[in-house]
Amino acid sequence: MKIILSGASGFVGTALVEDLRSRGAEVLTLVRRPAKPNGNERRWAPDRGELEPDIISGADAVINLNGRSIADGRWTSTVKAQLRSSRLESTRTIVEAIGRAEQPPALLINASATGFYGDRGGERLDETSDPGDGFLADLTVDWENAAAEAASPRTRVVCLRLGMVLGDGGALDRMLTPFKLGLGGPMGNGRQFWPWITIADVAGAVGHTLATSEVDGPVNLVTPEPVTSKGFARALGKHLGVPAVVPAPAFAVKLALGEMAEELLLASAKVHPGVLSDTGYEFRAPTLAQAFRQILG
Repeated sequence: MKIILSGASGFVGTALVEDLRSRGAEVLTLVRRPAKPNGNERRWAPDRGELEPDIISGADAVINLNGRSIADGRWTSTVKAQLRSSRLESTRTIVEAIGRAEQPPALLINASATGFYGDRGGERLDETSDPGDGFLADLTVDWENAAAEAASPRTRVVCLRLGMVLGDGGALDRMLTPFKLGLGGPMGNGRQFWPWITIADVAGAVGHTLATSEVDGPVNLVTPEPVTSKGFARALGKHLGVPAVVPAPAFAVKLALGEMAEELLLASAKVHPGVLSDTGYEFRAPTLAQAFRQILG
């Protein structure tokens, strides 16, 4: 397969490139700087809407993971503008290039997020559920709508609603130090559901999407075993052999991180992987115990 991928330097992108190439795929990565002369990079400028259609013409798939991290500190007005522009500009640039390509790619896989659902308590959510409220929900709706413009009889469009991705890096790395010091615990009251998935299952689900034409539209990239913040803390503490009973009070989390804390750490979304389950995907780590053994040994 020939696959074009943006966001290759990020946590998820790095793992995907490695996994796809291990399967024998030809992966060309989109970069903003001058492309290295190794033949595997192509230059683009999403902030200016520049991507040559010939780069993606004839590709089996384009995977767009481009976007500033939502977890890099407080959401100031400047950061929120960058979160929007980095996602929408890159998506629109790719969609426009698909529209001009002589042979459009068979598949566009565009990143999205479970932030689509907002704060929904214990409500069971799947791909048919309505969007929620808040900055992330509004951004994700616009993001998915931008990607959907590429859908045609020649191009299937899949939006991957990613939960918290666990692996060697990312969110889990930031949690380990306080837990190892015996200072780990739930966020707020601990009753909020955190959608999550391992990086290995992200790669597996992308491979499943590439091979399964029935996977179409929004897809929840989360495990089938929902867990609360309190349950997550207990599972990690148990694996590390340390107590996990020191809560981070909601007021302190909000004071430190503001709106980001309210929508990422304290919001609740009990998300179910409906499409993956219905199309026969088998999770490599469906439970936290399996995930921690896989990642931490």
